[in-house]
Amino acid sequence: MTVGKATLWTILGAYLILPPVVAVDFPLIPPLDKSTIPNISALIGCWFIKGKRIQFLPKSKVARWLIIIFILSPFITVLLNPDPIIAGSTFLKGMEYYDALSAVIRQILFMLPFAFGFTFFRTERDLENILKVCVISGLIYSLPMLLEIRLSPQLNRWVYGFHPGDFIQNVRQGGFRPVVFIGHGLAVAYFIMTALVSAVTLHRIRLNVLQMSARNVVMFLGVMLILCKSVGSVIYAAIILSAIYFAKPTRQVKVACFLVMLAVSYPILRVAELVPIYEMVEVAESISEDRAQSLNFRFRNEEMLLSKAMQRSFFGWGSWGRNRVYDHRGKDISVTDGRWVITLGIFGLFGYIAEFGLLALPVFRCARVMRKIDSRRGRIVLSALVLLLAINMVDLLPNSTITPFSWLLAGTLLGYSEAVKKKFSKKSNEIF
Repeated sequence: MTVGKATLWTILGAYLILPPVVAVDFPLIPPLDKSTIPNISALIGCWFIKGKRIQFLPKSKVARWLIIIFILSPFITVLLNPDPIIAGSTFLKGMEYYDALSAVIRQILFMLPFAFGFTFFRTERDLENILKVCVISGLIYSLPMLLEIRLSPQLNRWVYGFHPGDFIQNVRQGGFRPVVFIGHGLAVAYFIMTALVSAVTLHRIRLNVLQMSARNVVMFLGVMLILCKSVGSVIYAAIILSAIYFAKPTRQVKVACFLVMLAVSYPILRVAELVPIYEMVEVAESISEDRAQSLNFRFRNEEMLLSKAMQRSFFGWGSWGRNRVYDHRGKDISVTDGRWVITLGIFGLFGYIAEFGLLALPVFRCARVMRKIDSRRGRIVLSALVLLLAINMVDLLPNSTITPFSWLLAGTLLGYSEAVKKKFSKKSNEIF
């Protein structure tokens, strides 16, 4: 395969096949799990097998500063948290220089797919390959998914010897949510939503997959999404597909920019108490009492975690559970679901701005170059990927669905926008 395609299959394949929860924890380096192993594997493939040079810093000055802050801010976080946390019987030691070095290595490993994206995915064909791989992997993954929908989520136990998470969470509407090897039914549904949007985009540009009609693939993946029994992913699919079918690519990108601004500003709105949480709970209660209780529980935990995060607002509390809330007996009484509140509690505002800024920047950069893309086909493909990244950022508010593929997609969009800008500038110079 080409370097780009091999990297894409490595990143996405590991996410779909490696076991969740399990990690090999060596000294100093971050735990090796399905979030870090594919990144290291792809790095070895690019450097030592193909001999390709990886560009770790893009040309964008804003992106460079965000990357530097993303990598180095955890070091400052560790230096500012030498004190232990004592709550009842719970004792969490203060952070040391060892933790600082480990945190920096961890951030670099997480950033690798971002670098792969803006190094190897810079053409229209590269963007189409991302859509194709998403659809093909979705079709392949549908087979074990159908098995678990019928028999209950058992594949992870059969293959790896354990069941990830709480089994009852995957029992819905008299049936089962498939889990396979991703770890949770909601994450599986989100993945199939991504595959469905990719298939719809390929159908719009009249590109078949594996010699199958894109229309048939869309219908099949649509049924699979419904069988996943996840209201959130169905809503995400409805938003993206409505934009794809009823709006021009330029307007689709504007919708994406709005969604990204909403996601990035959410913590500020929560601190300022501008999010109508009580009204949202009332609306949920009118639909389902269980959903209202779940939403209210989520908001209560957000308030606790956000209140603690603001005590060390700039650089956070650090890792090892120091960002969580404990009662007088030392029991952990908090539940961390949203990625935003996790990042804010561990790394503070600087870490939050760096992480969410790196995810948001490509969306705005693509919006700026959209009109400079000559082909209608290129605009359709780009707008679909931008919408997927924007929805991923929105999903980071209630969930922690950031994956190596998320970083790869963000890096790809940033690299493609830089390539389009460079090409347009070259044409302008030739004219004048």
